[in-house]
Amino acid sequence: MSSFGAFLLSRGAVVRGGVPAAVALLSSCRSPEGPRCSEDHIPSVELHWSHHGALSAFDAASIRRGFQVYKEVCASCHSVNRLYFRNLVEYGAWTEEEAKAIAEESEVVDGPNDQGEMFERPCKLSDHMPGPYANEEAARAANNGALPPDLSIIVKARHGGVDYVFSLLNGYVDPPAGKVLLPGLYYNPYFAGGAIGMPAPLMDEAVTYPDGTVATVSQMAKDVAIFLTWAAEPEHDERKKAGFRWLLALSVAALVAGFTKRFRWAHLKARNISYQF
Repeated sequence: MSSFGAFLLSRGAVVRGGVPAAVALLSSCRSPEGPRCSEDHIPSVELHWSHHGALSAFDAASIRRGFQVYKEVCASCHSVNRLYFRNLVEYGAWTEEEAKAIAEESEVVDGPNDQGEMFERPCKLSDHMPGPYANEEAARAANNGALPPDLSIIVKARHGGVDYVFSLLNGYVDPPAGKVLLPGLYYNPYFAGGAIGMPAPLMDEAVTYPDGTVATVSQMAKDVAIFLTWAAEPEHDERKKAGFRWLLALSVAALVAGFTKRFRWAHLKARNISYQF
């Protein structure tokens, strides 16, 4: 077995996957179309999420829990600037009253007022969700020069999408022997280079779910990954339903067009032409 394969097995194939995950990772590495073992990180494994089906929708309960994880854990450093409070109502997992209450917990700078001054007011449904920092410079100053990425479309911006986000959040382990990390960096084999500036954000029971779901690291990683997938594409469910309606309508239109064509042209195609000489 190669040294890379021995490393995967010795580390439990990213700690939680065990030997089956290690075999899957090694298979993907050896695949001509897949990542190579010479890469500086472990590729995320496809987890076959429930919403990946052609007519499958998001898990609304998981999105609610994921938003709670984002708000209580991730929002201290990361923003979702492309997500508006009204999207919570439009999706349907929150009532309008719940969304308004969530919006009013945050404030946004507005104005100018009659005196020409800017002022702060509680957010409304028409406002986008404010980030933790006033500007990019403030974000870098608070994170030792690193800029925490906006998470609005992080699932679309990273190879592997939701699988990458889930694997990254679950992938924090101690560095292997010989791997030296600079101060302020943490080892995560799913991150390019293996050294990431973000410490492990999730710990067991870091949040308390109102529905009684046990908040393990894997559960919170799953929920927030699904929430970020929805945030990148809030129209996901409606798009699939619209696509089904279009396919159904086009199928009926094709049948009508075929019948009309045969009805209109049948007397011409079935006629027998004889010539008299």
